Amino acid sequence: MHNLVPSVGELNADRSNFRFGVLPSTPKRHGACDFKVDFKARVVEPRDEVKGMFARVYFYMHDRYDLSMSDQQQRLLMAWDKRYPATAWEFERDRRIAKIVGYSNPFVVGTRQWTRGHRNTADGIVTPIPAGHRALRPASSAQATPDTTNSTPVGAVLGNRSSKVYHLPQGCPGYARVSAKNRVHFQSEAKARAAGFRKAGNCR
Repeated sequence: MHNLVPSVGELNADRSNFRFGVLPSTPKRHGACDFKVDFKARVVEPRDEVKGMFARVYFYMHDRYDLSMSDQQQRLLMAWDKRYPATAWEFERDRRIAKIVGYSNPFVVGTRQWTRGHRNTADGIVTPIPAGHRALRPASSAQATPDTTNSTPVGAVLGNRSSKVYHLPQGCPGYARVSAKNRVHFQSEAKARAAGFRKAGNCR
């Protein structure tokens, strides 16, 4: 539960498993959401308010489940952890989760600190993970489940009125994750572009 956070489906899809970074010259792509993604470089930068929390969640997941982290990511997340310390809400969130699962995130409550070359405790491992699988990244948020009860007609181009991004039914991971209130249907990509929409950057 320490790794689960609410997320806009489209942002979660665009975030994919990209590494974190700083993108000063990259424009925002998601309307009013302060989130940047460079699809070519496979880098994302979340808003300042959650950078510290992201760092502490990553420290927790890598330490507890014996995952590897590049030196570059370690240095960046250590900087975010220091610059954006845990807020009152982050402490309260940790307290509520600990009450359910039985333990806190030690990187939030301060009983453990991440340093370069950190040696993982692997507290959450019951059966050792094969070495070839340790580079997997934990998800930054709960994965959205496609809405099968309010599906979009097959073949329709689906726009997000909030972000002004459109998705295709094939090859666009965010197609099924657009919330019902933001859905706009178009008969073709040309009509979507004419209405001021642009194609989602993660469409293949």
